Amino acid sequence: MAMAGAHRPGPLKQQNKAHKGGKHSGSSQRRAGGRVPVKAQPRRRLRDLSRVDRRHQALQLRRQRKEAVLAEKRSLGSRDGPPHLVVVVLLHSRAAAQGTLQLLQSQDSAVVRVNEGRAGGFALLCPRLKQRWRFVTAQAGDLHAVLDLAKVADSLLFILDPVDGWDSAGEHCLSCLFAQGLPSYALAVPGGTDLPPKKRIDARKKLAKAIEKRFPEAKLFPLNTEQESSLLLRHLSTQKQRHLAFRDRRAHLLAYAAEFVPGQESDLVGTLKVSGFVRGQTLDVNSLVHIVGHGDFQVSQVDAPPDPLSLNPRVVKGQKRSQDMEIQEHSVNGTDEMEEDVKVLMKADPSKQESLQSEVVPDPMEGEQTWPTEEELQEAEDSLKADRRVVKVPKGTSKYQAAWIVDDEEEGSEKDDDEDDDMDDDLMEEAVSQEGESSEDEPGEEESETMTVSECLRDDQYDEKMEEDDQMLERYKQERMDEMFPDEVDTPRDVPARVRFQKYRGLKSFRTSPWDPKENLPRDYARIFQFQDFSRTRKHLFRQIEKEETEGASVGWYVTLHVCNVPVSVMESFKEGKPLVLFSLLPHEQKMSVLNFLVRRHPSNTEPVRAKEELIFHCGFRRFRASPLFSQHTSADKHKLERFLRPDAALVVTVYAPITFPPASVLLFKQKSNGMHDLIATGSLLSVDPDRIVIKRLVLSGHPFKIFTKTAVVRYMFFNREDVMWFKPVELRTKWGRRGHIKEPLGTHGHMKCHFDGQLKSQDTVLLNLYKRVFPKWTYDPHVPEPVPWVRSESAQPEQEVEME
Repeated sequence: MAMAGAHRPGPLKQQNKAHKGGKHSGSSQRRAGGRVPVKAQPRRRLRDLSRVDRRHQALQLRRQRKEAVLAEKRSLGSRDGPPHLVVVVLLHSRAAAQGTLQLLQSQDSAVVRVNEGRAGGFALLCPRLKQRWRFVTAQAGDLHAVLDLAKVADSLLFILDPVDGWDSAGEHCLSCLFAQGLPSYALAVPGGTDLPPKKRIDARKKLAKAIEKRFPEAKLFPLNTEQESSLLLRHLSTQKQRHLAFRDRRAHLLAYAAEFVPGQESDLVGTLKVSGFVRGQTLDVNSLVHIVGHGDFQVSQVDAPPDPLSLNPRVVKGQKRSQDMEIQEHSVNGTDEMEEDVKVLMKADPSKQESLQSEVVPDPMEGEQTWPTEEELQEAEDSLKADRRVVKVPKGTSKYQAAWIVDDEEEGSEKDDDEDDDMDDDLMEEAVSQEGESSEDEPGEEESETMTVSECLRDDQYDEKMEEDDQMLERYKQERMDEMFPDEVDTPRDVPARVRFQKYRGLKSFRTSPWDPKENLPRDYARIFQFQDFSRTRKHLFRQIEKEETEGASVGWYVTLHVCNVPVSVMESFKEGKPLVLFSLLPHEQKMSVLNFLVRRHPSNTEPVRAKEELIFHCGFRRFRASPLFSQHTSADKHKLERFLRPDAALVVTVYAPITFPPASVLLFKQKSNGMHDLIATGSLLSVDPDRIVIKRLVLSGHPFKIFTKTAVVRYMFFNREDVMWFKPVELRTKWGRRGHIKEPLGTHGHMKCHFDGQLKSQDTVLLNLYKRVFPKWTYDPHVPEPVPWVRSESAQPEQEVEME
């Protein structure tokens, strides 16, 4: 038998990978033989600490944070720091501040100085505790005063009713304060001693349960005796301070005294001398200051008058540059101190002082003009021949004059985009408005008849309210139509669709199709400022604030600012008892740009709010009026416009406004017909970005007339053959998910043959999407009217308690 040959491996034999030795650290160390390389260790290797070193580092960081918190507590209200500013907020109409303030003033070791400049305010000096407080009272109904004082307050002292806690005005005030940013607070409950002991305990339990939603883990402080008032003061001075980001990076002060010096040219404008304690950051004389509610101004000089609230009655040692200055014993309203000789700390340097310029003045001749070539002239002549039109002109008009005559159609197309948007909205609401036209005419006739026959004024007022109800009903209908048929409009019959929608374009994909952010910008964009990299500029400024020490008035100094070109109305409002709050501006914060806010609808407001309605903004330390745009908040580069403020989603609000570096809170109010301000939305500043693209979408709808396998005849989308040919490149879609395109027009009345990726259903609707970029209106107004005080209702709190139970 022949011996079989040796086995030979085939081409499919398994090939194992060779062992890659010598790549790990152990083998390299063995190969090195103990030799240490000359190259330094990388940073990553240096950061790898041992376990003991990591524990030691964590202990040091923890100790540093603890020491920083203790130092902040010691400096607040001490001799070297500003007085502890406590704002007393009355949250109920039955809550009385007079008894509370008298109890706080009746400290044995305290020296009380009453400030007559503001009603109900006083300063409390405790040499034994080395503490000083300043108490300012604010009514919950005065919304602007409460919000302005909360911007600069170290602590808020809420005065509650022992039975109901707070009423409807207090609830509205708390909603605004929580949205703006709440500093440290305490809850005091004076009174309740007239109740029987059993009912007193039940009322206290009921009140504790009611405040649990607003103030979790908050402690109620009874305020009926001197011992209880001393416990409250101790709590205010030792509790942990809550920081508001927008004020910690800016110097600010609350005016303790003010004096107005009229100018030489006019008595209506002059220099305002504002005295107060510097808080937050060092105050630079060359930076601009913002007087809350009045605008931006320049500072010409900073003085160092004697401290009216010094713990040492003889010498002020708190200020480094103003030693050996004697304190006044009875400087009540601050007018005496300005008459004395004060030391000038610093004067503004014109070369370093910030400018008040807020807008760019566009130059219409700035663009470079070059002479066209012969080819360009020939192309222009050919295009003119192609675009010839027939125009009705007066007899004897030359061709050159006729070229400047604008048709009605062209005139309408060249109007502002805002008018086009209004026309789009009118098309959307045509069905609703036709129903409302007859109902609007009838009340007008009834009103005229009622005016002639009426014998009672109340009937007229009631009819006026009914007119407001009709307008509100119309808004509700429009909002409901927008929810049911989002962005759908009816194609006009009197104007060709290619003319009416000539500024719109089709997109293959809203998410991925490109859109140039510098294309077709409005004239208002020539007036604003834009950063090359906003986030980088912001980080650079904040890093300078944290590391570098700027020259100026340090925190805790009592200074007098000479603010230039201030209207006399600012002084008049201060004399009326309204707070005067100043904030120093960071670089560029006086310049106009496009601000984007991320807001969410407040649950207390259910009325429809349309885009481009005038709203009142409280952004950080600013107040202004503007007409915003609403858009979706997505991570894409294009954002769809929303016509109404949605209650179920967060939206982005876009306006022209002065630059503000985030973080900053924002509150949106709407002024009612009776003058009250209604809170409609809250949120924060998202970005300062003029390149954020807001796209308005229009949806034209048609109905299938004849349906075949993959084709269909669609009608009612257009009404002439030319419109079908014009919109032929745009893709179609249906409500049931089919996609297609226009193949050809049929006839002359707008019927068209369309091809789809599947057979249509008879109840389906064919849609065509058109897009256009929109921009906000330039309606910025820094002057906000004072709101009418909130109408208090004591029945609001029990309803809230029932919900909590």
